[in-house]
Amino acid sequence: MFFKDIIGQDELKKQLTVTANKGLVPHAWLFCGDEGIGTFELALAYARFLNCSDRSEFDACGRCHSCVQYNEMAHPDLHFVFPMVAQKKPKKEVCDDYLPEWRAFLKSRISQHIYFTMDSWLTHLGADNKQAIIYSAESEMIMHKMNLRIYEAAYRVLFIWAPDRLHDTCANKLLKLIEEPPANTAILMITDNPDKMLGTIVSRSQLLQVRPIQSDILVDVLKSRWGVQQDDARSMAHLSGGNYFKAVELLSVDNDNSSFLELFKSMMRNGWARNIVEMKIFSEEMASLGREKQKSFLAFCQRQIRENYVNCLRESSLNYMSKEEAVFAEKFSPFVNERNVMDIMDELSLAEMHIAQNVNSKMVFFDLSMRITALVKK
Repeated sequence: MFFKDIIGQDELKKQLTVTANKGLVPHAWLFCGDEGIGTFELALAYARFLNCSDRSEFDACGRCHSCVQYNEMAHPDLHFVFPMVAQKKPKKEVCDDYLPEWRAFLKSRISQHIYFTMDSWLTHLGADNKQAIIYSAESEMIMHKMNLRIYEAAYRVLFIWAPDRLHDTCANKLLKLIEEPPANTAILMITDNPDKMLGTIVSRSQLLQVRPIQSDILVDVLKSRWGVQQDDARSMAHLSGGNYFKAVELLSVDNDNSSFLELFKSMMRNGWARNIVEMKIFSEEMASLGREKQKSFLAFCQRQIRENYVNCLRESSLNYMSKEEAVFAEKFSPFVNERNVMDIMDELSLAEMHIAQNVNSKMVFFDLSMRITALVKK
């Protein structure tokens, strides 16, 4: 991944290259931004740039020995930490156990110029119905790698994707590492949820806030890379909210949003009708999806509530709904109003937190359905 491959983000690219060229490399960067807008990719391009031996003012060369190793994601001084799903047989509980799959995943996405999400990674692993974390066993691996002699690079790079999913043991080890970093070490952390990280880690890191891609830039990319017509490209850029992954996802009808919309309709209709039997069936169906899908669904529901509330304002420029979502909103949006919108959002957010904490999902969704029953009629 090179800076030239990243869509937009020109100011951040300039900031990263200028500081690196001046030798101003913080020991810990925290790249914050939604999945699908280039946060991960920006950090990866920066790591390559730091260790390129023949870089230009603005990008890595792509030809030197370091760049060749980065092409394979196999540089000896590049260490990856990422969420995974542990296995007992064969035993897999640290990131190094998944390095072949991880490298293959990154290379396939980069070669196709496709951004990705946590769900993409879990699907690649065949574990999309499970919850991914960074396990406590990783803490010793992190310390071991950071104590290794730098093999050949200018900087040893520790690349941590989703530090908000670190086990507490790992988080505390990382804090100690940031407080007393080895020489010539760059710790690059990428998260879309900094609020769930240790506050002391956040405060000791150099924050880089990555914003959604500008609409006109995204439109041009959709036209040039995917052959999308002007009007369709503008619609996709708007609906995706500057998120390249979501925009590309809109090119295919085979995505979670269609099934999530049907589940959302079902939950709201059951609540309005006070249909306990259907609520029970709904909660059993949700329990079968797996925790990552459940959290994605609850995030989808929160977006739908927001969009339906805004829909009442009749300001189309503020709405980000597909045609199918807009059709349902015409009848449903009057039931989302100033008397219940915040309460519904709070219940959905609380349910998402409970799912992340491994609370019984069947109970969570049945309880949520019951609470929706009271709120939707306010």
